[in-house]
Amino acid sequence: MPVSPRPVIVVEDDPFTRLIQIVLDPETSPERRAAFADFMAHDEPDFPGWCGRVRQQASRLFPADVRMVDTPAAMLAALPEAQAVVVESFPIGREELAAAPMLRLVQKFGALLRNVDSAACADRGITVRTLRRRANIACAEQVFALMLALAKMIPRLNGMISVEQLEAAGHAFRPFDRRHTPNGNWGRIPGMRMLNGTTVGIIGLGEIGQEIAQRAGAFGMRTLYFQRKRLAEAEERALRAEYVPFDDLLAESDWIVPQVPGAAETRGLIGREQLARMKCGACIVNVSNAAIIDRAALLEALNAGRLGGFALDPLYEEPGRTDDELLRFDNVILVPHMAGSPRTNGLDDFAELIAGLASAMPE
Repeated sequence: MPVSPRPVIVVEDDPFTRLIQIVLDPETSPERRAAFADFMAHDEPDFPGWCGRVRQQASRLFPADVRMVDTPAAMLAALPEAQAVVVESFPIGREELAAAPMLRLVQKFGALLRNVDSAACADRGITVRTLRRRANIACAEQVFALMLALAKMIPRLNGMISVEQLEAAGHAFRPFDRRHTPNGNWGRIPGMRMLNGTTVGIIGLGEIGQEIAQRAGAFGMRTLYFQRKRLAEAEERALRAEYVPFDDLLAESDWIVPQVPGAAETRGLIGREQLARMKCGACIVNVSNAAIIDRAALLEALNAGRLGGFALDPLYEEPGRTDDELLRFDNVILVPHMAGSPRTNGLDDFAELIAGLASAMPE
């Protein structure tokens, strides 16, 4: 029997996985509960009510002893009493399972089991569950929203419907001879692009990167990717993605999408040298982490006219500045950290995840 009188759930600490603690552990601090209620308020004004509904659906698991751990070593130390463990990146292999005699369930906070030894779990009769995160899907959708906005010049053209507006923007109006021609693009605005037939280069084909690749195929795009470890051929075929060296990806892509975690080793991953290798007129869409792209080098490339467009969400500074130099460019889109929204994505993810945890517990 566990030392704790309540079921013990060990959770890899992440700002979002703290929702498990808030819902299931009555000893969660009032400050944390209040902070999350404030964080959710614009999309879920009745956050305590949401918690109550999820708790009721997982009644066999409440109250639980939820132990948040911030390192693999801390997780290993907490596993002897654990009946369930929730991980995003921490490894679950034979060593971890040997330290967890009471473990019934391994829940991956994501869809890819790269860090979980499924065979070792099966040998122990331990259930493994995954979660296709709605927030990741939202991030992939945001990538294509930003691509389309750049390709179709939507921010520049929004509301530009009169001759006066066109002329103020530098487009001299001259009507077509409608006796002979159609009237499409009657403003004679150059520079419109297609996604179909172009190449997207994804740096990092993880959870969000794979969601992006799936959608690229539907747009008729060629997908290149680079990461430290190449995928299995079967995975590449399923995603219709081609592995290429980093330099080749930069040189061949019309759209570059960095999708790697923010860390010391990825800071400035795309700098002056990498930007110089890109096709003239290629675009960058970054919904991962701003620091991946060296800001000074980015400004140089935009000033030189080498970049066809740039979209960023989240920003280099949050909140941003009204005098941000990036706002000077009409081919730059800056968005205030919206890619994973709405909050209901995360709430629905955790309602599903917590129900799955409860289903693995004994009656």
